[in-house]
Amino acid sequence: MTAPDPIRPLADRRQQQMPAPVPAGTGSTYLVTGGAGFIGSHTVQALRARGDRVVVLDDLRQGHAEAVPADVPLVVADLADRARLAEVFSTWKIDAVLHFAALSLVGESMTDPIRYCRDNLANAMNLAEAAVAGGCRRFVLSSTAALFLPPEDGSPIADDAVPNPQNAYGESKYLIERALVWADKVHGLRTAALRYFNAAGCDPEGVLGEDHDPETHLIPIAIDAALGRRPPLAIFGTDYPTRDGTAIRDYIHVCDLASAHLAALDRLEVGSCRYNLGTGTGTTVQEVVAAVERVSGRKVPVRDAPRRAGDPAVLVARSDRFQIDTGWEPRMRRLDDLVATAWNWRQRHPDGYRSRPAAKLAAG
Repeated sequence: MTAPDPIRPLADRRQQQMPAPVPAGTGSTYLVTGGAGFIGSHTVQALRARGDRVVVLDDLRQGHAEAVPADVPLVVADLADRARLAEVFSTWKIDAVLHFAALSLVGESMTDPIRYCRDNLANAMNLAEAAVAGGCRRFVLSSTAALFLPPEDGSPIADDAVPNPQNAYGESKYLIERALVWADKVHGLRTAALRYFNAAGCDPEGVLGEDHDPETHLIPIAIDAALGRRPPLAIFGTDYPTRDGTAIRDYIHVCDLASAHLAALDRLEVGSCRYNLGTGTGTTVQEVVAAVERVSGRKVPVRDAPRRAGDPAVLVARSDRFQIDTGWEPRMRRLDDLVATAWNWRQRHPDGYRSRPAAKLAAG
């Protein structure tokens, strides 16, 4: 995919101009790929809150320019464009990369596995190569719990569990992890692979939120069903061996994920690492539905549907080693609090980022 001249001006991104320097500050300069997306935009917010400088690279196929603060340089480009990547690293002195950009729909990966493995791996390697050439020596990879086949007993998955991807998306992330091991051994590119579970919630202030097309995450789908914006919520499987028959997942607030990426950047001073990220607590689909009803005061219409192929009964993470090594811990543990942030975002932005002009986005 060929993108137009990708440096958008800070005041008006409908036009184009040459790169603007990152504002001076006391922190480091980080390149965030996929920084206009859900988790990436929240991580940009966290970086800037602690005084770091940020450059965002996103092709905007899934991300939203409105999610990038007006004074953060936004490079609209495809990671397949190696010349453009080289330009980014020559324009700014990048201290570390946080890589979120990827094809990430599990179901789609099983209908187009070659594309997923090819594009995700090749684009990550283009980025790693540009980082090494540009003198950058830290790289945080957004990885996934899809690397693992969950234990039959439903116990939380530890960091040292042997990867055994059950879909092409998980396989593509594992290929990237393996290749980055060699980038460290040969080039000294220290890498943190963060294998997180179910990202959920939104910025508590309502500035940033979850706006996917199509939406595949349970909580925003349940909220929209409660609001009558979509058909009844399909519950895929009501006969699992769980406490209420529905699947159990580990929901971690997106702001906790963002803070974990900052902790991982600091952890790279010691060396490369790989961690699972979750809360260690499992929640059923029915419990999520009940939380949405409590928070919204509305009924969530549901319908029973058959299990989806490959969906495990329980998928929960152990994150104790990351907590011990970095001091990080998830702050938003109550399900109702997490759901409330997503409800707040939807109330303020019924049509997602299209609900308001980009100029009104807070810059801090």
